[in-house]
Amino acid sequence: MTDTYDPTRTAILLVDPYNDFLSEGGKVWPALEPVATEVGLLDNLRAVVGAGRAAGQKVFFVPHRRWQEGDYEDWEHPNPTHRIIQERRTFAFGTWGGEFHPDFRPADGDVVIQEHWSQSGFANTDLDFRLKQQGITHVIVIGLLANTCIESTGRYAMELGYHVTLVRDATAAYRPEMMHAAHELNGPTYAHSITTTADLLSTLENGDH
Repeated sequence: MTDTYDPTRTAILLVDPYNDFLSEGGKVWPALEPVATEVGLLDNLRAVVGAGRAAGQKVFFVPHRRWQEGDYEDWEHPNPTHRIIQERRTFAFGTWGGEFHPDFRPADGDVVIQEHWSQSGFANTDLDFRLKQQGITHVIVIGLLANTCIESTGRYAMELGYHVTLVRDATAAYRPEMMHAAHELNGPTYAHSITTTADLLSTLENGDH
């Protein structure tokens, strides 16, 4: 891995670390659990966030809209994901499922971005503005889901001029073929680096930043 990460110019984008996604009893966890377990998702998320903070990188929480009564009901073009969220009330505001996983809660110095309504953490939020105000040029995108919010956020970041790193095993999806599409087919069209948690940690620990 040849990429370098200046900690003053690099941010970790932690996307949608909600209990509904990551915790036993979460509404979406049963669908994610096989892939998440196979890749070691939770341990790898902990490792990347911990190493990033240790290296002095900023952590930006990039949360999905927490469902509230009335969401999407009067929309002209809700997409299939919106309909599913509306039906099962995923990440409902004021509920345990809509809280961040206990291992992934904002610490001092972290930044919590406005909630995104669809799949990109940039569209209709303050993410780009907040990154630019911190002088960030490189983003490491982790969290969920690999083929939706991670891909959309990473692709949008590239369009805005950021250096984008994807971490194969610090994300998950519902099926292995979705992971394959995210990292083998689509990721190479926009990401500057597609790596693993172990390789990323080695880079940070060796001072390549």
